[in-house]
Amino acid sequence: MHAMQYELTLPADYDMGVVRARVERVGHLLDDWEGLGFKTYLMRERGVHGSPVNQYAPFYLWNTTEGMNTFLWGGAFQGLSDDFGRPTVRQWTGVAYEQGGAANSTADPAGATAGAVVSPARWAVRRRQSVPDGVELARVMADAVGETGRLAGEDGAVCAAAVVDTARWELVHFSLWTHESPKADGEVFEVLHVSAPGRERLPRGRQW
Repeated sequence: MHAMQYELTLPADYDMGVVRARVERVGHLLDDWEGLGFKTYLMRERGVHGSPVNQYAPFYLWNTTEGMNTFLWGGAFQGLSDDFGRPTVRQWTGVAYEQGGAANSTADPAGATAGAVVSPARWAVRRRQSVPDGVELARVMADAVGETGRLAGEDGAVCAAAVVDTARWELVHFSLWTHESPKADGEVFEVLHVSAPGRERLPRGRQW
């Protein structure tokens, strides 16, 4: 399992309706993308849930590097780069993944575009933490696995994942929720759309 995210931080007076309209227009294009576990189209608005910025920040979990590379090099990513400028694309290795009890709940499809993946996820939380020098890595990663299971077990959880960047030694906890008050600490994003063609094929539990 591989994670990927890029952030487009926009001006403070930017009309975020432009982002919403873009996702409505193109979000369905990854609904059947080979090798994709899921893509969450995420947005933060300045002043909402404590966000200091306007930001578009999709987060991906991939089942295959081939699927990820096809997205990046095959033209799909080029369209976003042409419109907004090419962002830095962060990548992490999977540590753990669990589905929550709300993963298979029924979402309201009203207003969904044709071919859209109907998902109960409405909010996402991302928490980043450094892995300091001198700690026992096995213990840190075991704690991350445990935290993933705890988050997935909370009411309203759709899924939870832990991923790590060993270049920066950064651990990221990511979770999706059905309600606006998720039981997780971190930066809160609104979920505009979910493309999840391979969600059921994402490996569960510890990734080693």
